[in-house]
Amino acid sequence: MEIISTVVVLVVKSLIFILGMFLAAAYLTLIERKFAGHVQQRPGPLHVGFHGLLQPIADALKVLTKEDLVPNNVDKVLFYLASLMAFVPAIMILAVIPFGDPIKIFGFEIKPYITDINVGLILALAFGSISIYGVIFAGWASNSKYPMIGGLRKAAVLIGYEVALGFAMVGPIMMAGSFSLREIVQAQEGFFGAFIWYQPLAFIVILFAILAETGRTPFDVQEAEAELVSGYNTEYSGMKFGLFPLAEWYIGTFVLSAIAVILFFGGWKGPHIFGAFSPFIWFFLKVFMMFMFFLWVHWTLPRYRVDQITEIAWKVMLPLSLLNIFITAIIIMVKG
Repeated sequence: MEIISTVVVLVVKSLIFILGMFLAAAYLTLIERKFAGHVQQRPGPLHVGFHGLLQPIADALKVLTKEDLVPNNVDKVLFYLASLMAFVPAIMILAVIPFGDPIKIFGFEIKPYITDINVGLILALAFGSISIYGVIFAGWASNSKYPMIGGLRKAAVLIGYEVALGFAMVGPIMMAGSFSLREIVQAQEGFFGAFIWYQPLAFIVILFAILAETGRTPFDVQEAEAELVSGYNTEYSGMKFGLFPLAEWYIGTFVLSAIAVILFFGGWKGPHIFGAFSPFIWFFLKVFMMFMFFLWVHWTLPRYRVDQITEIAWKVMLPLSLLNIFITAIIIMVKG
């Protein structure tokens, strides 16, 4: 009976997290369009609902009702599988992200995470690495030169930045002494206990890696419209097309921002000024600020060439991440 109740709780939690992520991703699109409008001195979405508040619903209905075209001569199995391979791993990372410590509501203990395992950070990295197969499959299965070039560009970028990202995460892991994301947060006590003060190099590397992972400007060479039409998803339409930006730009950016907040900014820790919900409010406020930073970069900076991006990865970010491990070891020795 206990096993059944545990399974039911996990299923309900998973559904709540997934539906919540869909809703959040939908309205992150509205936030981005409003932000882009202000950057470009225009109002952004206005007409669907009050000040455009129903625009995400209209966009979702539009994508769902679009005709789903499948070009001739594509590898149909990989063509259908590609969008799922890009989308599912991004959602699965939610399984290991804690949104706060357990709290009691009406006498019931609520754990705001699906699971807490000792290797949560490694599992998040693994899920993130799997998503590259979706892009490669999309490029290969489309049987077209533009998607193929876009897929190869994305693979070339991610190979370099995945290595730097992994080494950059070693610093916070060494300081916390654990791969558990909850224990990493617990190790950051007080304002000056946040790892950002001891790991600035790792934070810089991870910022660049998140931009590369999510394919945002200035690292969006896989979708360079002037060169590749739309890149690896050129031949896609309907919901299969919609899953790619949903997974990369919104869900991917959200979960990677959440991991960065956990590693460097103390996760949900903050002044207890919002009552029992203080941890959740602080956590989502920090994640939102990270997301807005990536939007600012996306709508401000021009695109790099693919050779410049890979050169930054191997010649700058990788050495910095290795240097950070050495510096972290010295800090741990000094602190005793």
